[in-house]
Amino acid sequence: MSRSLIIGAFIAAIGIGGWLWYGTQGDDVPGGFVRANGRIEATRVDVATRYGGRLEEVLVGEGDFVEARTVIARIDSSQLDAQLREADATVEQARQSLVEAEALLAQRKSELVFAEQQLARAESLSERGFETGETVDLRRSEMQTATAAVRSAEAGIARAKATIAAAQSTVDRLKADLKEYVLLAPGAGRVQYRLAEPGEVLAAGAKVVTMLDISDVYMTVYLPTDDAGRLEYGSEARIVFDAAPEYVVPASVTFVASEAQFTPKYVETEQEREKLMFRVEVTIPPELLEQHRDIVKTGLPGVAYLRLEPDAEWPEDLAPRLPDVH
Repeated sequence: MSRSLIIGAFIAAIGIGGWLWYGTQGDDVPGGFVRANGRIEATRVDVATRYGGRLEEVLVGEGDFVEARTVIARIDSSQLDAQLREADATVEQARQSLVEAEALLAQRKSELVFAEQQLARAESLSERGFETGETVDLRRSEMQTATAAVRSAEAGIARAKATIAAAQSTVDRLKADLKEYVLLAPGAGRVQYRLAEPGEVLAAGAKVVTMLDISDVYMTVYLPTDDAGRLEYGSEARIVFDAAPEYVVPASVTFVASEAQFTPKYVETEQEREKLMFRVEVTIPPELLEQHRDIVKTGLPGVAYLRLEPDAEWPEDLAPRLPDVH
């Protein structure tokens, strides 16, 4: 073998050995800490229709950031608008009926007063012999008729009020239904998918857009029993993204599964996937997400470092380092 080949082989061996050493050192974690790979996730929220209908407009696009209660889309409500106008007219008609019933009651009460006076006069004249018993009986019958008329008029008022209440309930229901024809963002977030376009006829429950709630962003990692058992809720953590290793994002442990499971297919090696591991969520603080919401993305792979021992000191290279806020 020539001298140059021997030297080349020696250099290659040194290079491979150095690469292996570097990879091993990169995986080293100080005592009291553990590291695990994962991907950034966020809570997904589907904005869907409550009632079926034709989609009139969609006011957001994929990637848009929207605040809570922002109008996302509108469903054509022309038929419901007509029903609401009809219901409003019914309410007005019922109110007019109430006015008429009140006027009738006033008339019937006046007639009752007159009938009572007529009866009293007839009874007084009869006691003095100036009026016959038949006249007294007639006046008494007239008073009873007037009393019944008053009760009927009072019932008419109650009926008119009930009609108003029923008609108003219909109006309120239609107005509540109309609100459902305007789809609002349930919270602040970023539009991930736009799933329907104007002109489409949608069924009840059809999804129009899918949003990501960027106030709830976390990385899911898997830890073996020994490490998961030492974790405390609220334990400090750090996240380093593969795409931006110069930044270190502070986080905390917010979830530890109560039961072990096999890890997903994308985790590490086949050997790792065959082990039972505990799912752990490491969440980024909402206030930090709000400050950097324009660069928050899901699906990014990275490494989470979790503190197992409360007294363990974070190494200097894992001190929080964040991009500037513009």
